[in-house]
Amino acid sequence: MVNMPKSKKAYCGTCKKHTPHKVSQYKKGRESVFAQGKRRYDAKQKGFGGQKKPVFHKKAKTTRKITLKLECQVCKRKRLYAISRCKTFVLGASRQKSLY
Repeated sequence: MVNMPKSKKAYCGTCKKHTPHKVSQYKKGRESVFAQGKRRYDAKQKGFGGQKKPVFHKKAKTTRKITLKLECQVCKRKRLYAISRCKTFVLGASRQKSLY
């Protein structure tokens, strides 16, 4: 489990120094229906004959790589920052004390 504060100090390439950054979790946007790959896939699927491309069923991983979006509070520059794999990710939670 990873707890991350909603703001942290990080290096900003534009400001050339460490500045406070706003932290949020990255989420990909809606896929375009006009992208070349989507148009090609739809054209191949059209007509008779069932599913043309394989559908992935063998899910093995129980964790996912978390990507954070950092925004500099001085110059508003945004950048993505990937952290390691984890099952649960909590943004803005306080640190839990270990039992050991």
